[in-house]
Amino acid sequence: MCYGPEFIANAVQQWLAKVGVNTLYITPGSPWENGYCESFNGSMRDELLNGEIFYTLAEAKILIEAWRRHYNTIRPHSALGYRPPAPEAAMPPWPPSGSASLHLRPAMAQEATMH
Repeated sequence: MCYGPEFIANAVQQWLAKVGVNTLYITPGSPWENGYCESFNGSMRDELLNGEIFYTLAEAKILIEAWRRHYNTIRPHSALGYRPPAPEAAMPPWPPSGSASLHLRPAMAQEATMH
């Protein structure tokens, strides 16, 4: 009997087999086989996690969401010719800056106030 992630993985594998798609697996201990995820993880660590201390789960959620919006709508990506992946998704006014916390809407900023 399977629970949780194992159940989902089995269901996805069965669906992929039905539609004729083969899966590629990353060898354990070989993160270089998934460069996109490793690049994202490194960017998130360097640009957000190494510079923040989260005192509450709510604060973490707010700052991570602000960073995600910045990453997808403002931050230039070299693989995309130094353009953001989804600039049309930006909802003005999002001021361009290097700090994700500056991209909070006023209502979000009140929740992010540190104690």
